[in-house]
Amino acid sequence: MRVSPFRGIRYDQGMAGDLARVICPPYDVISPEQQRLYYEKSDYNAIRLELPEPAGDRYQVAAVTFHRWLRQQILQVDRVPSFYLHDHHFEYLTEKLVRRGLIARVELQPWGSGIYPHEETSSKAKGDRLQLMRACRANFSPLFSLYQDSEQKEVAAILHQVSQEEPLVSVPAGWSSLSSSGEAHRLWAVTDQGTKRELGELLFSRPIYMADGHHRYETALDYQQGMGQEQSTAQNRASNYVMMELVEFSDPGLVVLPVHRLVRGIEAPILAGLADRLGDLFALESIPLKAGNPRVPRLPADSCLGILGLQPGALVVLKRRHDISLEAMLPADRSQVYREFGVSILNHVVLGSVLKEAKDIEVAYTVDVEEADRRIREGRYQLVFLLHPARPEMVKAIGDARDRMPPKSTYFYPKVPAGLVINPLG
Repeated sequence: MRVSPFRGIRYDQGMAGDLARVICPPYDVISPEQQRLYYEKSDYNAIRLELPEPAGDRYQVAAVTFHRWLRQQILQVDRVPSFYLHDHHFEYLTEKLVRRGLIARVELQPWGSGIYPHEETSSKAKGDRLQLMRACRANFSPLFSLYQDSEQKEVAAILHQVSQEEPLVSVPAGWSSLSSSGEAHRLWAVTDQGTKRELGELLFSRPIYMADGHHRYETALDYQQGMGQEQSTAQNRASNYVMMELVEFSDPGLVVLPVHRLVRGIEAPILAGLADRLGDLFALESIPLKAGNPRVPRLPADSCLGILGLQPGALVVLKRRHDISLEAMLPADRSQVYREFGVSILNHVVLGSVLKEAKDIEVAYTVDVEEADRRIREGRYQLVFLLHPARPEMVKAIGDARDRMPPKSTYFYPKVPAGLVINPLG
C-alpha cells in the first residue's frame, strides 16, 4: 500500500484564532450536548464540518461552510505536499503521555490487502459519512491506524529527527474527549524530498491495522467506487487515498480502553438466579466496594470480566474454571484469539447462553467505570459488565487471523482531532 504526502488544508491561526478553540473530536464520540458546546466555542470550530447540526441539508451546509472558509482564507492549502508529524499530549490516570503519529494519505485497498480491520461495523454510520464526503470532498479527521516499525526502528529515527525542529503548529490544552485535563498538540510538516521518499519506502510494505475508523475506511472505499472507473484507475487521484494517522504498535502513548456494557430489561426471576447459573460455568469471587475515588477496584489479571449490580456492595469477578469448557458456547468458525477475548465470552456465553431467556435486554456502552457504577447505584441499569482492555498485540493478532472482534470492543484514547489537518479529495 502506498503511503504518500499530500497538500493538507489547515487553519490560518491569524484568521481563525486559538486553534484549541477550533479543533474538535471525531463525530462518533460527540453527544448532542457536546455538539452545541463546540458550536459555541468558535464560529470557526471544525464541528461545523465534522458534525454539522441537523438543520436542512446539513451535508450541503457543511460544504458551503467549508468552501467559504477556503475563499476567506480561514483555511489554507499548504504549498508543498507533506507528511505531518503529530505529537498528541494528554494525561491518563494522572500520568502525562505523548502519542506520536504520522498523518499521511494511504492508498485504498480492500480489507485483507495490506490493511486489516479488527472490529465489526454497522451500516448506519457509513451512510452518514458517505453523504458528508460526497458533499464536501474532503476528510476532516484522520483515521487512526497501527503499523510495526523495523527492528532498527527506522521510521522512529526519522520522526525523532523531524521533532527536533520548530513545530509548524503548537496547540495548548483546550479540548478533551474524556477527561477534564485537556489535550495538547504539536504538528510538524515533513517537506524534505529525501525524507518523504524514505518514509514512503519504509512504510510501503508494512501491513496497516485499523484501530479507529473502520466505518470511515469503508465509506472511503464506497466513495472511490462512486467516482467512476476512469478516475479510480488513475494512480494519484485523491479519491484513491484516505487520510490516516499512523502510530507504531510499541508507542508508549498508545492507550486502549475497554468499553463496558450496561444492561437493563432482565426479568426479576432471571436476575435472581443469575449468580447460581454463572457459578455453574465460572469461579465467582466477590470484592467489596469501598468508599472513595475510585470506588471500583481494577479487575484481577486472571479474570474474564467483572459484574456490578449482581451482589450489593461488591464487584463480582468471573474466572475460568479448569473443570468446565466453554467451547460449545463459542462460535466454532472464529479464531482462537476471538474465542478467548472477554467481549466474546460476554456476548456468547453470558448474554447469548446464560441470559438467552431474557428477551428485552437493552445494552448501553461506556468507557468510564465510575460512571457505570453511578448508573447502577441510581437504579438506571441492573448490571454493568466490566471488561479488560484489548492489548495492542491482540488487535494485530485478530487482524492477522483475518477475524474481527465484536463491535465496540476497543476505545483508543485519546481520539485524533478533526480540523488539525484536512485532506482535500476534490
